[in-house]
Amino acid sequence: MTKSEFKTFLKAVPKAELHIHIEAVITMAGVKKLYKNRFGKEMSKEEQDALFAYNDLNGFIQSFLKIQDMYTSEKDFNLVFKELEKYLVKNGINYCEAFFAPSAFIKKGFSYKKMVDIFHKQIKRIKEKDGITIKLLMDVSRTFGCENAMKNYEMFKSYPCEDIIGIGLGGAEAKGPAKEFAPVFELALKEGYKAVAHAGEDVGPESIWDSINYLHAQRIGHGVTAIQDKKLMEELVKTKLPIEICITSNTFTKKVVKLARYHPVRKYFDMGMMVIINTDDPVFFKTTLLDEFWICVKSLKFTMDEIKQLVKNSYIASFMTDEEKKAALKAVDAAWKIK
Repeated sequence: MTKSEFKTFLKAVPKAELHIHIEAVITMAGVKKLYKNRFGKEMSKEEQDALFAYNDLNGFIQSFLKIQDMYTSEKDFNLVFKELEKYLVKNGINYCEAFFAPSAFIKKGFSYKKMVDIFHKQIKRIKEKDGITIKLLMDVSRTFGCENAMKNYEMFKSYPCEDIIGIGLGGAEAKGPAKEFAPVFELALKEGYKAVAHAGEDVGPESIWDSINYLHAQRIGHGVTAIQDKKLMEELVKTKLPIEICITSNTFTKKVVKLARYHPVRKYFDMGMMVIINTDDPVFFKTTLLDEFWICVKSLKFTMDEIKQLVKNSYIASFMTDEEKKAALKAVDAAWKIK
């Protein structure tokens, strides 16, 4: 099966994506529009090149923050969700759990309530128009510290929204150890919300252990450094704690793996870990969910039966209800017709 044939086939199969940042789904055209609104001029080729000239996780985060700084009002999120909608439709995704990071926008003076109102309106519109379900996880962010993370959680509680189901820990992993954010996560879980954490992306397996032991994370984002700790891998096999794999993103950071064919997801899957395939930040890493699955086939030698299991894993690892998961898995089986 060629790449084109594979992507055409897989697009027609319903899929879920669970590790994606809404601000990073916006296309280059969208970035240019934000830039023009912000600065009153066209973005030059040199400025565009400089924006994406990074070679490590911290450099990427700084570029992420620069794009966030281009937003001029809460209304810019209408553009974000229209771009997200295009991405989901293009990749045949019918269920998505996405991160949003409010800190930079709140610091700019944006109203959290106005942002959330736009989120809800757009998510409802996408559901009615495309039949796609979107749930959100607030990234409380290591970048700004635990006190800020708690303030974000308090905002989250003050303006409840049915589309926002929990919190996640992202940002600069090396600068914000997971255990420092335990008070926020303990409170969120106690009050019935979902909790996930980026861990083992740019820091060793101790970051994953801390996310398990202190944050009680229900999924681990990235988790590539688990490969360095046999005991941790055995624990992940035993518990089936889902690992949100982002191959292109992980290859970019070069912390553990420099080439896709050496990504530990192959070993993780073979060992029996619950792994799921995601994109992380499509515009920054020039990838899509269909591309990530193709990498699994081309570079990591996953069979089509294994690809099918990976597709199913994303529903199994999601925060859907058991009935919703059952229906989703049945739909995958119905669509999986290889000639």
